[in-house]
Amino acid sequence: MAAPADSNAAAVPAGLEPLRRPTREEAMEAVRTLIAWAGDDPRREGVIDTPKRVIDAYQDWFEGYRQDPAKELSRTFEDVQGYDDIVMLRDIEVESHCEHHMAPFLGKAYVAYMPTNRVVGISKLAKVVTIFARRLQNQETLTQQIANAINDSLRPAGVAVLVDAAHQCMTTRGLHHRHVSTITTQFTGVFKTDDGLRQRFLDFANRR
Repeated sequence: MAAPADSNAAAVPAGLEPLRRPTREEAMEAVRTLIAWAGDDPRREGVIDTPKRVIDAYQDWFEGYRQDPAKELSRTFEDVQGYDDIVMLRDIEVESHCEHHMAPFLGKAYVAYMPTNRVVGISKLAKVVTIFARRLQNQETLTQQIANAINDSLRPAGVAVLVDAAHQCMTTRGLHHRHVSTITTQFTGVFKTDDGLRQRFLDFANRR
């Protein structure tokens, strides 16, 4: 996939040329190879259209590579009329894929910031989560990227992010532990220095 045009994109290793993005047909041929490697016949009626469906799914699952979170956060509003407390979104759906096994991990994100002199439309916060989630990820990096993007674009007094997700690379292979979730957090600014404010965020995240 083409590298995204944002500061959180993965850098090309030193000394290597950027990869050419394969054509759609080349990608479909790779899926046929995997079907054959798994032990099936890619010419079989039931799977003959599978390569096309997989590539269509990949365009959806990994559309975050073609989107820029900074652009989503660029339109802000300065008329906050003195508001000086937490802005928080709860239960943002996280649908991502582990970069180690390309298996899904699914869960929720909780995102908050403490505005200074401007705010952003709340849907944009959820969009930032989706953009980073729809890339090959590990959960720790995902959590940090969300916090960094909000911090860099809005320059708030602080940012708090919590992601709670179950990884299918752990539930459907290997150890097969089906009831384990992973929690990661990232705090900046006042959420990092103010214990009471950080606890309020965690209480809000845990509220049912």
